[in-house]
Amino acid sequence: MLAISIFAGLLLGKLKVKGITLGITWVLFVGIALSACGVSLNHDMLHVIKEFGLILFVTGVGLQVGPGFFKSFAKGGLAMNIMALVNVALGVGITVLIAKLASQELTDMAGVYTGAITNTPGLSAAQAAVDDLGIEGGAGRLATGYALAYPLAVVGMIVTCIILRPKNLAAEPTSLATLTSDLKTQTSKKGGILLIPIFVIIALGIVLGSIPIPVGMKAPVKLGLAGGPLVVAIVAGWLGVKKGWYGTDFTDGQGVHMLREVGIALFLAAVGLGAGADFVANVSVHYMWVVYGVIITMVPPLLVAGFGRFVLKMNYYTLMGFIGGSHTDPPTLAFANTVAPEGCKLPNTGYATVYPLTMFLRIFSAQLLVLFA
Repeated sequence: MLAISIFAGLLLGKLKVKGITLGITWVLFVGIALSACGVSLNHDMLHVIKEFGLILFVTGVGLQVGPGFFKSFAKGGLAMNIMALVNVALGVGITVLIAKLASQELTDMAGVYTGAITNTPGLSAAQAAVDDLGIEGGAGRLATGYALAYPLAVVGMIVTCIILRPKNLAAEPTSLATLTSDLKTQTSKKGGILLIPIFVIIALGIVLGSIPIPVGMKAPVKLGLAGGPLVVAIVAGWLGVKKGWYGTDFTDGQGVHMLREVGIALFLAAVGLGAGADFVANVSVHYMWVVYGVIITMVPPLLVAGFGRFVLKMNYYTLMGFIGGSHTDPPTLAFANTVAPEGCKLPNTGYATVYPLTMFLRIFSAQLLVLFA
């Protein structure tokens, strides 16, 4: 079923409408369709595959952007992280406003919020807070809100990218001239031994992501199984090339590229196959939650990314990565990489620049919504 989802999704990803394609994101929708048709797989197995795929994906992204990450961060990282902070604040504010205007329980809207921002660690943190507060049935309703908002959240962020797409995409710069000018591509004949750093990075990343960071809340904040490997991979990509342990032919080679693509394909297939049944069963009862989720998903990035595009004149490829990173959403980055020309790293850089701070803020804000319910 995983293989069928990936194969059919990749095949559909080749279809274009007016030059626009959803690319590998089709894997998610094929998985949802199969699940809705009655395909049921072991939950624990899907969870392992989803997390493993996500780890492979962010490790590949981190290695690719690592060599030039700190240079690119100095050229706009602070501005993007401020934008990410505003984006999170807008999402929380809109969630609270919807709860007030639509007479919805804020705890329920916290679940919709985590789905609308595609943040599973935020859902887990909110559920932990609900359990600590002794809210009966709260964890289940959080999960329902998350499941209903998640699928269209992926679509909403991709639509946001399409709305902000420049009329003349061919004229958009595909690289920052000084980003990698001082990095010399080195040819390595070490062969398979270069697999060793990848698995060391993954192991260290999982350890880092599992470290609890106390912030005075009911539950500690963690970088998680995505944030930890991403941070370690960025540092490893930068330090490894700087020290000459390996060259950019490794960090940006076909092997790392395949690692990234296999990872996102497994992630999307597992999410889709695990989401469809719940979506169909609950949407008729809580259909307005789907609407609320789309609002929470699209309004903040349209405002913030629109400001970045039209006022700050941000590069479009970087901006797509920012939209994905500010919602901790791998499918948006995958879509951005299908739009960007081959070899363009700007979507990955935008994603990685804001992801760590955003992950922290999303987990923190999800708990806040529950605690103030």
